[in-house]
Amino acid sequence: MPDLVALIAAARHLLPAAVAVAAASPTQTAPPLWPDEVLPNAVPRRLAEFAAGRAAARQAFALLGHPAASIPQGPDRAPIWPRGLNGSITHSATLCLAAVTRTPQLIGIDLEPATALAFDLWDVVLRPAEQATLQGNPNAPLLAKLMFCAKEAVYKAQYPRSKTLFGFDAIEITLAENTFTARFARSVPGFDEGHVLHGRYTEIESHFLCAVTA
Repeated sequence: MPDLVALIAAARHLLPAAVAVAAASPTQTAPPLWPDEVLPNAVPRRLAEFAAGRAAARQAFALLGHPAASIPQGPDRAPIWPRGLNGSITHSATLCLAAVTRTPQLIGIDLEPATALAFDLWDVVLRPAEQATLQGNPNAPLLAKLMFCAKEAVYKAQYPRSKTLFGFDAIEITLAENTFTARFARSVPGFDEGHVLHGRYTEIESHFLCAVTA
């Protein structure tokens, strides 16, 4: 069984005190979804992850003193949060984590298995400058996956403001010890070219966990 207590503690360390964090396992039966939390044609595994993520988010609501509420999925597949709240949900096959805060704070979290990023994906995920920083590093495949995780967290954080879909090349990640910066390589609504978001990361339960707040 995954150690959800350890996962929550790791997330708490990465995120501001005002952010409520809760976790669940998609391998355990989650409370029923609310009627408007539909996920058409989802396979059982995806439905289990979706339900666990919503259950974790409602646990986070309670930590903020907010009543339980539905979290439907919009046409863009992003969660529709109750008025006055903003959050981020991330999941893998074994872990689900939700982080919820009061608006207007932006927040993005992402969990990815701490495994190598396949080399044939490097040109899709990494900008040339990012690939250059990894040259000659024996941990390059793992660091490439960490960059992927960081970009996913940044995308989730910025989306409520920009409402813009973009590729991995729109963000350039610079890694430091347990922290990273994300520079916008081009402008999107609400974020000018060169704008920088700051994030933190850790490794927990054989996963990378990245978090961004702004």
